[in-house]
Amino acid sequence: MHNLAQPLPMTHGRDRLRALRYVWRVPQLFVHGVIALPLVVLALNPLAARLRIGDTSVEKFMIRWWSGRLVRIFGMRIRSFGEPLPEAVLYVANHVSWLDIELMHSQRAMSFVAKSEIARWPLIGWLASRAGTIYHRRGNTDSLQAVMGVVVERLREGEPVGVFPEGGSGHGDRVGTFHARIFQTALDAGVPVQPVALRYGRNGSQDASVPFGRNETFVANFLRVLGNPRMDAEVHFLAPVAAAPEARRRMAEESRARIVAVLGYGGD
Repeated sequence: MHNLAQPLPMTHGRDRLRALRYVWRVPQLFVHGVIALPLVVLALNPLAARLRIGDTSVEKFMIRWWSGRLVRIFGMRIRSFGEPLPEAVLYVANHVSWLDIELMHSQRAMSFVAKSEIARWPLIGWLASRAGTIYHRRGNTDSLQAVMGVVVERLREGEPVGVFPEGGSGHGDRVGTFHARIFQTALDAGVPVQPVALRYGRNGSQDASVPFGRNETFVANFLRVLGNPRMDAEVHFLAPVAAAPEARRRMAEESRARIVAVLGYGGD
């Protein structure tokens, strides 16, 4: 039986170094937003999409650079395992934090399906919109159908797309059920599905101070995570899941099972 790695408990005691971390990180965040962000915005244009840096476009290189730098400003050491599949692919990941999108962007620029509320978040929402995020109004069937149509279109154009099949972020103590319907987009577009396991913490344990607390606002979580001690931000690209045209549920369950096996918690 797999040993379950339980999330680290949230620390409520006084953190004497938190103020010093703000002194160090806030100026970096300011520069990253005021100076570096406009450079990224300038790179989001058709010309930059055609120019190449190595095996990627200038546009996607800048998105990867900006996102990786943002994650590191929050005191995260990015640790990547495995390789993202090339070309068009549907990445399916567990959802822990608003940092998930930036962490995955740091490895490969992609379109994301995200809740519509993110569009209103300071800085992050604006950049997400410019990067081509596909917004879904949760609980709205018509919205989901339209979103799936856009996802299929992007995949057929050769673009990778990232989704969080749980339908929302959790509290870092389990991986929720993966909704199977979104997997139909990969079948319709004829592209592979690659599970991605995400974790923030130390020594292979999820730190409970990173996910949203119950009824916690984005701003409150943003400030808390900004002052947290250093930790690892892990992104694991796992073996692709075989297509099962008559069994989307099987694809969803297998993707979730592979992520749970890596994280060591959240299995039923």
